[in-house]
Amino acid sequence: MSRDLSPAFAAALAEADLRPALFFEGQFASGWLRLWTGLGEIGWNGTLWAGAGSLLAVSSIDERGEVVASGTTISLSGVPLDMVQLAIAETRQGLPGRIWLALRAADGSSIADPVQAFSGRLDVPQITDDAATCTITLSYESRLIDLTTPRSWRYTHESQQALHPGDRGFEYVTAIQDKEVTWGRG
Repeated sequence: MSRDLSPAFAAALAEADLRPALFFEGQFASGWLRLWTGLGEIGWNGTLWAGAGSLLAVSSIDERGEVVASGTTISLSGVPLDMVQLAIAETRQGLPGRIWLALRAADGSSIADPVQAFSGRLDVPQITDDAATCTITLSYESRLIDLTTPRSWRYTHESQQALHPGDRGFEYVTAIQDKEVTWGRG
């Protein structure tokens, strides 16, 4: 898939010494969580991103030429056990999450215009714990997964009334469904 890369980003990709960073933004019940794969806080896109360092892991992001609904996972390890209940209470299926690929300059600043690598919605969290800490893994699915979900809405008067009360656009659909229409000479 071709992307619109800024000239600075494209030039940084051509360098032999790459300094990549990932930015993760996910919405939860109490608000947005913004993490990046470095240390300390960093400002980008008008907000502050907390550094998670090696505690933040992102699975491979599959991108193909054909239309396929693929997903990815975000893992946060080293979470104290007393924070697990908070993590469970905060996750809501269907909330958005995004990942950007950024390139860093030698002085630690971000090169302009990171590329959005993934956008999807939260599917299910998975928690793996041991004696001292745990790992929280969040699965995100592409919005294309909605194409496989059957819709309960039908082209009937009743469905139209549920969506738009008083609209009479489908009022005569049942009367014409078995009607034989002669076209041309009879």
